[in-house]
Amino acid sequence: MCKDLAMHRVVVLALPGVYPFEMGIPRRVFGSVVDSTGTPLYEVITAGLTADPVPTDADFSITVEHGPQILATADTVVVPALAPLAPMFTEGTLSDPVRAALAHIRPGTRLVSICTGAYVLAAAGLLDGRPATNHWYCADHFQRLFPTVAVDPTVLFVDDGDVLTSAGAAAGVDVCLHVVRRDHGSEIANAVARRCVVPPWRDGGQAQYIEQPVPERTETSTAPTREWALQHLDEPLNLAALAAHARMSLRTFTRRFRQETGATPGSWLISQRVDLARHLLETTDLPVERVAERAGFGTAASFRMHLRAVTGVGPHSYRRTFRHAPAAA
Repeated sequence: MCKDLAMHRVVVLALPGVYPFEMGIPRRVFGSVVDSTGTPLYEVITAGLTADPVPTDADFSITVEHGPQILATADTVVVPALAPLAPMFTEGTLSDPVRAALAHIRPGTRLVSICTGAYVLAAAGLLDGRPATNHWYCADHFQRLFPTVAVDPTVLFVDDGDVLTSAGAAAGVDVCLHVVRRDHGSEIANAVARRCVVPPWRDGGQAQYIEQPVPERTETSTAPTREWALQHLDEPLNLAALAAHARMSLRTFTRRFRQETGATPGSWLISQRVDLARHLLETTDLPVERVAERAGFGTAASFRMHLRAVTGVGPHSYRRTFRHAPAAA
């Protein structure tokens, strides 16, 4: 939860070579977060290494009003993607101006990187021994340059508490929505997603976007079956039932499903059921046993096990944390 739910300051650090699209994501997402009275819950500020125009990777520069000193006032700092410039992308080290800018960040400030912004955090030593992700295209290079980082190139983002890293481009939207959900609950996050015309969360991870051979033309998509499954999560679905609905053999369905989602059918089902259960915990007063039944876990014990594996807490603790988040805002 945010330390100050009334107005949480997000500072976006625009470094030379910044990608304009990724730089605009935090303002678009966090700037859309309001409470029930329409009061903004985040203040989004952009900072540069100096209060001068910042060159982007496009054919224009941007003008920022704040220098790096404003980082000292941030509750959350977001580092967007930037072009592969030396020495960060060649030697894994920071230039003196970037190092000096990061020195303004207070201990305990939440850090978020979008795409290649993870290079900045890693070069500063902030990802040593921690899990992280990056754009799949850069993952191997990133791992070689920073061998102490536990890189997972298959996910859209990694939440390691006070440090979050995301995959490329649009995954910045995913991680920012996740932060909103963590701070204020799913109802507010879902409202922001609707306002931004994006899904509240996306299935699978980066694996579905990694370049790979084109599937055989005789195969069909598993998307209709996934849509059908989402409407029947309270039923005892299994691989055989999913494959039968898709009119594919078990082997073909499993292979095609993994190609399209980056996950196995079983892990995808569990993920969807956990997401549904979290939503029910946050938005209803249903007993835990009823939530487990509605989400298709069968027993409350099974539900508790899977929820704890994902969130680290049980249903009652989760509900206490998120059920009242919107009211506290």
